[in-house]
Amino acid sequence: MLRGRAVVLRPATAADVEALVAIRADPEVRRWWRGGDDLTGSVRADLGDDDLHVYAIEHDGRVVGAIQWYAEADPDYRHASLDVFLEPAARGAGLGGDAIRTLARHLIDEYGHHRFTIDPAAANSAAIRAYAKVGFRPVGVLRRYERGEDGRWHDGLLMDLLADDLVE
Repeated sequence: MLRGRAVVLRPATAADVEALVAIRADPEVRRWWRGGDDLTGSVRADLGDDDLHVYAIEHDGRVVGAIQWYAEADPDYRHASLDVFLEPAARGAGLGGDAIRTLARHLIDEYGHHRFTIDPAAANSAAIRAYAKVGFRPVGVLRRYERGEDGRWHDGLLMDLLADDLVE
């Protein structure tokens, strides 16, 4: 269990699937975190992926989202990639930044990671602002990076954070 200023991160379990599916089903979250027609299957698949580490984000004893990471296995390109989602009611209170800070600090201290990446949709300006507050910097636009539910390709924004740039 990892404790931030306002959040607790703990490994997500099967008991969290219902809450995480409900959050992912919210139209404001689903816009950025799709998962196909079977959100339950998608969340279960994430929890069952041995290369992906999924943490439930708790605030005031309630699951309000999830944060996950995976590591690049090649030692010459070592880094961790992060992704996070929060229920809309929990946004704007700094919980996402707290979760990212808490996880990044853990990955620096316990795993020796020196660099992190995150790749929000280029149109997701709220997420981009939140990541920048933690210290992430834009690297470049990933053109036509992700196919949207509308069937069209949309740009992503690659951002990275060096351990020394983490805003505590």
